[in-house]
Order: sequence, then structure tokens, then C-alpha cells
Amino acid sequence: MIIIYGIKEKLNPIKARLSDVIHSCMQSVLDMPEDKRAHRIVPLEREDFYYPGGRSDAYTVIEINMMAGRKPETQKDLIKAIFSEVESKLGLSSVDVEITIKEQQPYQWGFRGMTGDEANDLKYKVNV
Repeated sequence: MIIIYGIKEKLNPIKARLSDVIHSCMQSVLDMPEDKRAHRIVPLEREDFYYPGGRSDAYTVIEINMMAGRKPETQKDLIKAIFSEVESKLGLSSVDVEITIKEQQPYQWGFRGMTGDEANDLKYKVNV
């Protein structure tokens, strides 16, 4: 699951394209299937979003939650791909984008009535 935060006046106009760019990176780097997009977009009021100095109002936070198992190199490739694609396709400077990957063990994920370690029919690989 991916959660994207930003100031609503900046995030709302690009949210569909941003979701497309992020999912495209997930597909190319992690080989995620097309139908595995799970994005939550959280447009915030300016007064509800504090961010570091040196950033513009376009500052956007992308939190990627995934089951543990991807190699550090794979995760770094994903982060770099998102930075590159967001800048080239949406014009968002990498200074205004923050990406975090939060990993949880498969037994800590619940979907379709089971935990992630019980799922044996995933259409993608976790250990890449």
C-alpha cells in the first residue's frame, strides 16, 4: 500500500498522474501486476502539513508499505526510479519529494482473509 501526502492545491491536480508514475515504477522495478495498485492519496490543508525548510509548496511525501523480502539494491532502484520519473513526467523537483519504504514481515500483513505468509497464490515475487 502506498500513501501520498501533499498540500491539496498542489497534490490534487497531479494525483492521478502521480499514481500512474509510481505504479509504473512498481511494475518495472518490482514486477508488480497492473491490478495491484493500492494507493491512498491524502490532500492536506496548508496549515496541516509542516515540512522541512528549503522545500516548496509542492513538497510531497510518498510512503511505500510492503512485505519484507526485497533486497536493498531493489529498494534503492525503486526509490531512484520514482525520483527520476516524478521529475521527468510531472516536473516535481527531487528536493520536493520524500520517499520512505516501510517493510513488515509477511505475517504482519492481512488480506483476503489470511496473512501474507499464508498466501501461496501471489502473482508477483516478494524476494527480488
